[in-house]
Amino acid sequence: MTGMGALVTLELPEDSPALDLPWIVTFGPLGDDEEWEPVVCGPYERPHALALAESVVADEDLMAVVEPLLPHVTVEEIQGEIAASRMAAEDDRATADDAADFGDYDEFALDGAAVDPEQMVEASPPPAPDDVRAGMSRIAARLAG
Repeated sequence: MTGMGALVTLELPEDSPALDLPWIVTFGPLGDDEEWEPVVCGPYERPHALALAESVVADEDLMAVVEPLLPHVTVEEIQGEIAASRMAAEDDRATADDAADFGDYDEFALDGAAVDPEQMVEASPPPAPDDVRAGMSRIAARLAG
């Protein structure tokens, strides 16, 4: 029997500079009943990352997280990103603590939006391997330039 996967990614405005960054996909177990090390793939261009993630999780009980790679080149940039992540985690914990006052909230997604059990990830056709390789070449050229 096939399952239903989940895809998590950032919703960005069309003019976001993050859209041009290289993107990675992290695949992991969807539920608590499985434990294995997540598999990280990429870098890809965002459309390729999304299409590959959708294709993999559409019929599997997997979660795919599609996110940009942040090409930080200094220790200070990395430390700043870590500090921002820690602050966001503290905010998320505070929000979860506040929500706990209102009872069971397992039916809500991490961002607070209700999860629609009928909303399934449908597989889109994955990009051809040659297209993915060409995208990786474009990413490498951008990073080197």
